[in-house]
Amino acid sequence: MKQIVCMATSPWYPIPTRKQQVMSRIPDAEILYFDPSVTYLAPIRDKTARPLLSRYRKDGVKPQENITVYSLPPVLPFFNKSRAVNRRNQKRIARFVREKMKQHGFEKPLLWVYSPVTVDLVDLIPHEGLVYDCVDRHSAYGGLMDPELVDRMELELAAKTDMTFATAQGLAERLREAQSATRCIPNGADFDRFVQASQPQPMPEDLKEIPKPIFGFVGALQPCIAYSYIEAAAKARPDWSFVLIGNEKPGADLAELKKLSNVHFLGLRKNAELPRYLAHFDACLNLFASGDLSKDVSPLKFYEYLATGKPIVSTMQPDQVLFYGPLIHIAGSETEFVACCQEALADTQPERALARIAAGKDCSWDRRVEQICQVLRQKGIL
Repeated sequence: MKQIVCMATSPWYPIPTRKQQVMSRIPDAEILYFDPSVTYLAPIRDKTARPLLSRYRKDGVKPQENITVYSLPPVLPFFNKSRAVNRRNQKRIARFVREKMKQHGFEKPLLWVYSPVTVDLVDLIPHEGLVYDCVDRHSAYGGLMDPELVDRMELELAAKTDMTFATAQGLAERLREAQSATRCIPNGADFDRFVQASQPQPMPEDLKEIPKPIFGFVGALQPCIAYSYIEAAAKARPDWSFVLIGNEKPGADLAELKKLSNVHFLGLRKNAELPRYLAHFDACLNLFASGDLSKDVSPLKFYEYLATGKPIVSTMQPDQVLFYGPLIHIAGSETEFVACCQEALADTQPERALARIAAGKDCSWDRRVEQICQVLRQKGIL
Protein backbone atom coordinates (compact mmCIF):
# COMPACT_ATOMS: atom_id res chain seq x y z
CA MET A 1 0.00 0.00 0.00
CA LYS A 2 1.30 3.45 -0.95
CA GLN A 3 2.24 5.76 1.92
CA ILE A 4 1.42 9.48 1.50
CA VAL A 5 2.14 12.45 3.77
CA CYS A 6 -0.11 15.39 2.90
CA MET A 7 0.81 18.88 4.15
CA ALA A 8 -2.53 20.63 3.73
CA THR A 9 -3.53 24.28 3.80
CA SER A 10 -7.11 23.52 4.94
CA PRO A 11 -8.07 21.60 8.09
CA TRP A 12 -9.88 18.35 7.40
CA TYR A 13 -12.95 19.56 9.32
CA PRO A 14 -15.47 21.12 8.82
CA ILE A 15 -15.41 22.14 5.12
CA PRO A 16 -14.20 19.69 2.45
CA THR A 17 -11.92 21.33 -0.11
CA ARG A 18 -9.72 19.96 -2.88
CA LYS A 19 -7.27 18.52 -0.36
CA GLN A 20 -9.80 16.29 1.37
CA GLN A 21 -11.56 15.37 -1.88
CA VAL A 22 -8.31 14.24 -3.50
CA MET A 23 -6.85 12.41 -0.51
CA SER A 24 -10.09 10.55 0.24
CA ARG A 25 -10.16 9.13 -3.31
CA ILE A 26 -6.58 7.97 -3.87
CA PRO A 27 -6.75 4.18 -4.08
CA ASP A 28 -4.56 1.74 -2.12
CA ALA A 29 -2.88 4.36 0.04
CA GLU A 30 -2.28 4.98 3.74
CA ILE A 31 -2.33 8.73 4.30
CA LEU A 32 -1.17 11.05 7.07
CA TYR A 33 -2.99 14.36 6.61
CA PHE A 34 -1.63 17.37 8.50
CA ASP A 35 -3.93 20.31 9.20
CA PRO A 36 -2.08 23.64 8.83
CA SER A 37 -0.50 25.45 11.76
CA VAL A 38 -1.95 28.55 13.34
CA THR A 39 0.41 31.37 14.28
CA TYR A 40 0.85 32.73 17.78
CA LEU A 41 -0.85 35.92 16.59
CA ALA A 42 -3.92 34.16 15.17
CA PRO A 43 -6.14 34.69 18.26
CA ILE A 44 -5.81 38.46 17.85
CA ARG A 45 -7.84 38.27 14.60
CA ASP A 46 -9.86 35.17 15.40
CA LYS A 47 -10.61 34.27 19.04
CA THR A 48 -11.70 30.77 18.03
CA ALA A 49 -8.06 30.04 17.17
CA ARG A 50 -6.88 30.41 20.78
CA PRO A 51 -7.44 26.76 21.79
CA LEU A 52 -5.34 25.63 18.82
CA LEU A 53 -2.23 27.13 20.41
CA SER A 54 -2.19 24.47 23.12
CA ARG A 55 -4.73 21.83 22.07
CA TYR A 56 -3.73 21.13 18.50
CA ARG A 57 -4.47 17.56 17.36
CA LYS A 58 -1.49 15.48 18.50
CA ASP A 59 -3.19 12.09 18.74
CA GLY A 60 -4.89 11.99 15.36
CA VAL A 61 -8.39 11.16 14.20
CA LYS A 62 -9.46 8.81 11.39
CA PRO A 63 -12.12 10.26 9.05
CA GLN A 64 -11.78 7.03 7.06
CA GLU A 65 -9.89 3.80 7.62
CA ASN A 66 -6.81 4.68 5.55
CA ILE A 67 -6.45 8.34 6.64
CA THR A 68 -5.18 9.76 9.94
CA VAL A 69 -5.46 13.50 10.54
CA TYR A 70 -3.12 15.48 12.78
CA SER A 71 -2.82 19.21 13.46
CA LEU A 72 0.57 20.85 13.17
CA PRO A 73 1.95 22.77 16.16
CA PRO A 74 1.63 26.58 16.21
CA VAL A 75 4.32 28.65 14.53
CA LEU A 76 5.83 32.12 14.50
CA PRO A 77 4.07 34.78 12.38
CA PHE A 78 5.58 36.69 9.44
CA PHE A 79 6.85 33.52 7.74
CA ASN A 80 5.60 34.89 4.42
CA LYS A 81 7.76 37.99 4.93
CA SER A 82 10.95 36.42 6.27
CA ARG A 83 12.64 33.32 4.87
CA ALA A 84 14.57 32.96 8.14
CA VAL A 85 11.33 32.77 10.13
CA ASN A 86 9.90 30.30 7.65
CA ARG A 87 12.96 28.06 7.91
CA ARG A 88 12.65 28.06 11.70
CA ASN A 89 8.96 27.19 11.52
CA GLN A 90 9.47 24.40 9.01
CA LYS A 91 12.19 22.81 11.14
CA ARG A 92 9.71 22.58 14.02
CA ILE A 93 7.00 21.22 11.74
CA ALA A 94 9.41 18.66 10.27
CA ARG A 95 10.25 17.28 13.71
CA PHE A 96 6.54 16.79 14.42
CA VAL A 97 5.88 15.15 11.05
CA ARG A 98 8.87 12.79 11.35
CA GLU A 99 7.64 11.75 14.80
CA LYS A 100 4.20 10.84 13.40
CA MET A 101 5.76 9.07 10.42
CA LYS A 102 7.79 6.92 12.83
CA GLN A 103 4.66 6.06 14.82
CA HIS A 104 2.95 4.87 11.63
CA GLY A 105 5.93 3.06 10.16
CA PHE A 106 6.38 5.55 7.30
CA GLU A 107 9.94 5.57 5.97
CA LYS A 108 10.03 7.24 2.55
CA PRO A 109 6.44 8.20 1.62
CA LEU A 110 5.15 10.26 -1.26
CA LEU A 111 5.20 13.82 0.08
CA TRP A 112 2.23 15.88 -1.16
CA VAL A 113 2.26 19.63 -0.41
CA TYR A 114 -0.03 22.62 -0.97
CA SER A 115 1.90 25.72 0.09
CA PRO A 116 5.00 27.58 -1.11
CA VAL A 117 6.29 27.73 2.49
CA THR A 118 6.92 23.97 2.39
CA VAL A 119 9.93 24.65 0.16
CA ASP A 120 11.88 24.80 3.45
CA LEU A 121 10.26 21.58 4.73
CA VAL A 122 10.56 19.09 1.90
CA ASP A 123 14.30 18.44 2.30
CA LEU A 124 13.75 17.72 6.02
CA ILE A 125 11.20 14.94 5.41
CA PRO A 126 12.45 11.63 3.96
CA HIS A 127 10.41 10.92 0.81
CA GLU A 128 10.54 8.93 -2.41
CA GLY A 129 8.53 11.42 -4.45
CA LEU A 130 7.30 15.02 -4.18
CA VAL A 131 4.02 16.42 -5.51
CA TYR A 132 2.96 20.09 -5.31
CA ASP A 133 -0.73 20.77 -5.92
CA CYS A 134 -1.20 24.52 -6.49
CA VAL A 135 -4.75 25.67 -5.80
CA ASP A 136 -4.30 29.47 -5.68
CA ARG A 137 -2.03 32.37 -6.54
CA HIS A 138 -0.74 32.44 -2.98
CA SER A 139 1.09 35.75 -3.35
CA ALA A 140 -2.18 37.53 -4.18
CA TYR A 141 -3.78 36.97 -0.78
CA GLY A 142 -2.35 40.13 0.75
CA GLY A 143 -1.87 40.60 4.47
CA LEU A 144 1.36 39.83 6.28
CA MET A 145 3.43 38.75 3.31
CA ASP A 146 6.06 39.74 0.79
CA PRO A 147 4.48 38.68 -2.53
CA GLU A 148 7.84 38.49 -4.31
CA LEU A 149 9.21 36.20 -1.61
CA VAL A 150 6.15 33.93 -1.78
CA ASP A 151 6.45 33.71 -5.58
CA ARG A 152 10.16 32.88 -5.34
CA MET A 153 9.52 30.17 -2.76
CA GLU A 154 6.79 28.69 -4.92
CA LEU A 155 8.97 28.46 -8.04
CA GLU A 156 11.80 27.00 -5.97
CA LEU A 157 9.36 24.41 -4.60
CA ALA A 158 8.02 23.51 -8.04
CA ALA A 159 11.58 22.95 -9.29
CA LYS A 160 12.11 20.35 -6.55
CA THR A 161 8.99 18.34 -7.40
CA ASP A 162 8.55 15.15 -9.34
CA MET A 163 5.12 16.46 -10.44
CA THR A 164 3.29 19.75 -10.06
CA PHE A 165 -0.44 20.23 -10.57
CA ALA A 166 -2.36 23.50 -10.82
CA THR A 167 -6.07 24.21 -10.69
CA ALA A 168 -6.03 26.93 -13.37
CA GLN A 169 -4.20 27.52 -16.65
CA GLY A 170 -2.71 30.81 -15.47
CA LEU A 171 -1.19 29.10 -12.45
CA ALA A 172 0.11 26.21 -14.56
CA GLU A 173 1.75 28.50 -17.12
CA ARG A 174 3.67 30.32 -14.42
CA LEU A 175 4.79 27.13 -12.65
CA ARG A 176 6.05 25.62 -15.91
CA GLU A 177 8.91 28.12 -15.66
CA ALA A 178 10.26 25.88 -12.88
CA GLN A 179 8.62 22.49 -13.57
CA SER A 180 7.99 21.86 -17.26
CA ALA A 181 5.76 18.85 -16.53
CA THR A 182 3.15 20.92 -14.67
CA ARG A 183 -0.41 19.82 -15.47
CA CYS A 184 -3.63 21.81 -15.10
CA ILE A 185 -6.42 19.82 -13.43
CA PRO A 186 -9.22 22.08 -12.13
CA ASN A 187 -11.31 21.57 -9.04
CA GLY A 188 -14.42 19.44 -9.16
CA ALA A 189 -17.75 18.63 -7.56
CA ASP A 190 -18.98 15.98 -5.17
CA PHE A 191 -21.45 15.15 -7.91
CA ASP A 192 -23.43 12.43 -6.16
CA ARG A 193 -24.15 14.77 -3.28
CA PHE A 194 -25.05 17.92 -5.18
CA VAL A 195 -27.11 16.32 -7.94
CA GLN A 196 -29.59 15.62 -5.14
CA ALA A 197 -30.56 19.30 -5.36
CA SER A 198 -32.06 18.64 -8.81
CA GLN A 199 -34.76 16.57 -7.10
CA PRO A 200 -37.41 17.72 -4.58
CA GLN A 201 -35.96 18.22 -1.10
CA PRO A 202 -37.55 19.17 2.24
CA MET A 203 -37.28 22.91 2.83
CA PRO A 204 -34.91 23.92 5.65
CA GLU A 205 -36.61 25.76 8.49
CA ASP A 206 -34.56 28.93 7.98
CA LEU A 207 -35.71 29.26 4.36
CA LYS A 208 -39.44 28.90 5.02
CA GLU A 209 -40.05 32.58 5.80
CA ILE A 210 -37.87 33.93 2.97
CA PRO A 211 -39.94 35.07 -0.04
CA LYS A 212 -39.30 33.69 -3.52
CA PRO A 213 -37.49 34.08 -5.84
CA ILE A 214 -34.29 33.20 -3.99
CA PHE A 215 -30.85 33.92 -5.44
CA GLY A 216 -28.37 31.92 -3.38
CA PHE A 217 -24.64 32.12 -2.73
CA VAL A 218 -22.72 29.33 -0.99
CA GLY A 219 -19.12 29.79 0.09
CA ALA A 220 -16.79 31.69 2.38
CA LEU A 221 -17.72 35.37 2.67
CA GLN A 222 -14.24 36.67 1.90
CA PRO A 223 -12.91 39.98 0.56
CA CYS A 224 -12.64 38.75 -3.05
CA ILE A 225 -16.44 38.46 -3.46
CA ALA A 226 -18.28 41.14 -5.50
CA TYR A 227 -20.75 42.19 -2.80
CA SER A 228 -21.63 45.36 -4.72
CA TYR A 229 -23.40 43.22 -7.32
CA ILE A 230 -25.74 41.77 -4.69
CA GLU A 231 -26.28 45.23 -3.19
CA ALA A 232 -27.22 46.69 -6.58
CA ALA A 233 -29.67 43.87 -7.36
CA ALA A 234 -31.19 43.83 -3.88
CA LYS A 235 -31.87 47.58 -4.08
CA ALA A 236 -33.16 47.43 -7.65
CA ARG A 237 -35.48 44.50 -6.90
CA PRO A 238 -36.70 44.52 -3.30
CA ASP A 239 -39.11 41.71 -4.28
CA TRP A 240 -36.14 39.35 -4.80
CA SER A 241 -34.41 37.55 -1.90
CA PHE A 242 -30.66 36.98 -1.64
CA VAL A 243 -29.43 34.21 0.63
CA LEU A 244 -25.77 33.88 1.62
CA ILE A 245 -24.57 30.64 3.21
CA GLY A 246 -21.03 30.67 4.61
CA ASN A 247 -18.83 32.04 7.35
CA GLU A 248 -17.67 35.64 7.35
CA LYS A 249 -13.93 36.07 6.83
CA PRO A 250 -11.79 38.96 8.15
CA GLY A 251 -11.66 41.85 5.71
CA ALA A 252 -15.03 41.17 4.06
CA ASP A 253 -17.08 44.40 3.93
CA LEU A 254 -20.68 43.30 4.51
CA ALA A 255 -21.94 46.42 6.30
CA GLU A 256 -24.15 47.69 3.45
CA LEU A 257 -25.64 44.26 2.70
CA LYS A 258 -26.57 43.76 6.34
CA LYS A 259 -28.75 46.88 6.15
CA LEU A 260 -30.95 45.37 3.42
CA SER A 261 -34.05 43.44 4.52
CA ASN A 262 -34.04 41.18 1.46
CA VAL A 263 -30.46 39.96 2.02
CA HIS A 264 -30.28 37.02 4.43
CA PHE A 265 -27.14 35.67 6.12
CA LEU A 266 -27.63 32.07 7.23
CA GLY A 267 -24.08 31.36 8.39
CA LEU A 268 -22.13 28.15 7.87
CA ARG A 269 -24.02 24.94 7.06
CA LYS A 270 -22.70 21.38 6.97
CA ASN A 271 -21.74 20.23 3.51
CA ALA A 272 -24.23 17.34 3.69
CA GLU A 273 -27.06 19.83 4.29
CA LEU A 274 -26.31 22.06 1.30
CA PRO A 275 -28.36 20.17 -1.34
CA ARG A 276 -31.50 20.84 0.72
CA TYR A 277 -30.82 24.57 0.47
CA LEU A 278 -29.72 24.59 -3.17
CA ALA A 279 -32.87 22.71 -4.17
CA HIS A 280 -34.90 25.76 -3.14
CA PHE A 281 -32.74 28.38 -4.87
CA ASP A 282 -34.17 29.82 -8.07
CA ALA A 283 -30.62 30.63 -9.20
CA CYS A 284 -27.10 30.14 -7.83
CA LEU A 285 -24.59 32.99 -7.62
CA ASN A 286 -20.88 32.82 -8.45
CA LEU A 287 -19.54 36.25 -7.50
CA PHE A 288 -15.79 36.78 -7.68
CA ALA A 289 -14.60 40.37 -7.87
CA SER A 290 -12.04 41.21 -10.54
CA GLY A 291 -8.44 40.78 -9.38
CA ASP A 292 -5.24 38.72 -9.58
CA LEU A 293 -6.49 36.24 -6.99
CA SER A 294 -9.94 35.76 -8.55
CA LYS A 295 -8.63 35.36 -12.10
CA ASP A 296 -6.98 32.03 -11.41
CA VAL A 297 -9.42 30.60 -8.86
CA SER A 298 -10.92 27.20 -9.65
CA PRO A 299 -14.28 27.67 -7.90
CA LEU A 300 -15.46 24.58 -6.04
CA LYS A 301 -18.96 25.90 -5.57
CA PHE A 302 -19.36 26.66 -9.28
CA TYR A 303 -18.91 23.00 -10.19
CA GLU A 304 -21.29 22.03 -7.40
CA TYR A 305 -23.83 24.51 -8.77
CA LEU A 306 -23.55 22.82 -12.18
CA ALA A 307 -24.36 19.46 -10.60
CA THR A 308 -27.65 20.84 -9.26
CA GLY A 309 -28.86 21.80 -12.75
CA LYS A 310 -29.97 25.18 -11.36
CA PRO A 311 -29.50 28.41 -13.37
CA ILE A 312 -26.22 30.13 -12.52
CA VAL A 313 -25.44 33.85 -12.56
CA SER A 314 -21.73 34.65 -12.52
CA THR A 315 -19.28 37.50 -12.72
CA MET A 316 -16.63 37.31 -15.46
CA GLN A 317 -14.02 35.89 -13.12
CA PRO A 318 -12.54 33.41 -12.60
CA ASP A 319 -11.52 32.63 -16.16
CA GLN A 320 -12.76 29.02 -15.91
CA VAL A 321 -16.43 30.04 -15.84
CA LEU A 322 -16.17 31.50 -19.35
CA PHE A 323 -15.88 27.97 -20.74
CA TYR A 324 -19.46 27.36 -19.55
CA GLY A 325 -20.85 30.57 -21.08
CA PRO A 326 -23.60 28.85 -23.12
CA LEU A 327 -25.01 27.22 -19.97
CA ILE A 328 -24.91 30.15 -17.54
CA HIS A 329 -25.51 33.92 -17.32
CA ILE A 330 -22.37 36.07 -17.10
CA ALA A 331 -22.46 39.69 -15.95
CA GLY A 332 -19.72 42.23 -16.57
CA SER A 333 -21.24 45.00 -14.43
CA GLU A 334 -23.76 45.56 -11.66
CA THR A 335 -26.38 46.61 -14.21
CA GLU A 336 -25.78 43.49 -16.27
CA PHE A 337 -26.00 41.42 -13.11
CA VAL A 338 -29.57 42.55 -12.44
CA ALA A 339 -30.49 41.71 -16.04
CA CYS A 340 -28.79 38.30 -15.79
CA CYS A 341 -30.72 37.49 -12.63
CA GLN A 342 -33.93 38.27 -14.50
CA GLU A 343 -32.87 36.01 -17.36
CA ALA A 344 -32.00 33.22 -14.94
CA LEU A 345 -35.54 33.18 -13.59
CA ALA A 346 -36.74 32.23 -17.09
CA ASP A 347 -33.99 29.64 -17.60
CA THR A 348 -36.16 26.70 -16.57
CA GLN A 349 -36.15 24.49 -19.68
CA PRO A 350 -35.51 20.84 -18.69
CA GLU A 351 -32.93 20.37 -21.44
CA ARG A 352 -30.88 23.31 -20.09
CA ALA A 353 -30.96 21.85 -16.57
CA LEU A 354 -29.88 18.44 -17.88
CA ALA A 355 -27.00 20.03 -19.81
CA ARG A 356 -25.73 21.70 -16.63
CA ILE A 357 -26.02 18.42 -14.71
CA ALA A 358 -24.05 16.63 -17.45
CA ALA A 359 -21.35 19.30 -17.23
CA GLY A 360 -21.26 18.86 -13.45
CA LYS A 361 -20.86 15.11 -13.79
CA ASP A 362 -17.98 15.62 -16.20
CA CYS A 363 -16.30 17.70 -13.45
CA SER A 364 -16.87 15.18 -10.64
CA TRP A 365 -14.10 14.65 -8.10
CA ASP A 366 -14.00 10.98 -9.07
CA ARG A 367 -12.97 11.97 -12.60
CA ARG A 368 -10.57 14.68 -11.47
CA VAL A 369 -8.74 12.36 -9.08
CA GLU A 370 -8.55 9.62 -11.70
CA GLN A 371 -6.86 12.16 -14.00
CA ILE A 372 -4.37 13.03 -11.24
CA CYS A 373 -3.64 9.38 -10.47
CA GLN A 374 -3.22 8.54 -14.16
CA VAL A 375 -0.57 11.26 -14.54
CA LEU A 376 1.26 10.01 -11.43
CA ARG A 377 1.16 6.41 -12.64
CA GLN A 378 2.59 7.44 -16.01
CA LYS A 379 5.41 9.22 -14.16
CA GLY A 380 6.05 6.15 -12.00
CA ILE A 381 5.20 8.15 -8.88
CA LEU A 382 2.03 6.30 -7.82
